[in-house]
Amino acid sequence: MRALRTLALLPLTLLMLLATPTFAEGLYQVEVIVFRQAGEPVPASQPAPDDWARDAQPIDAGSERGTTLNSEASRLNPGNGYQVLLHRAWSQHLSGTPSRVALSTGSEQFGHFPVEGTLSLKQARFIDVEADLWINSFDASGLLSGSERLKQDSRLKSGELTFLDHGSLGLLIRVKPL
Repeated sequence: MRALRTLALLPLTLLMLLATPTFAEGLYQVEVIVFRQAGEPVPASQPAPDDWARDAQPIDAGSERGTTLNSEASRLNPGNGYQVLLHRAWSQHLSGTPSRVALSTGSEQFGHFPVEGTLSLKQARFIDVEADLWINSFDASGLLSGSERLKQDSRLKSGELTFLDHGSLGLLIRVKPL
């Protein structure tokens, strides 16, 4: 009889284990460092599109956070063969539905920035990230003359620093619960 009771509870126990997410939906701190690596830039086959931020929400000033990866960013210096292009931190709600933010830095020139792109985050068992970033060059009149592109998908563990490598560009990202 005891064996039958244990056997009857097994499917319920397995269902509870499978239904429990590893990470709870909620507020997270996202921190990103985009940097150039030593070597020749790898130009994209075409420049950044005019609608580079389509369907992405800008990071509002109220969600900006102080950066915590300052030690890592300081090691990405020209003496070591690197150049930090963007370093930002913000708070963001994550859930099973992807949320996409627009990132940019530098002076806008005809709708484009020196660094621009989107970051999409979705939280389920792990945190899935889709990065699509453009590093732009401008001519003397301020028109977009060329771009490099970092387009990568990855699966992150909460709180863990992750490196995405893409030719002459790199990205460090950490997403941790608040």
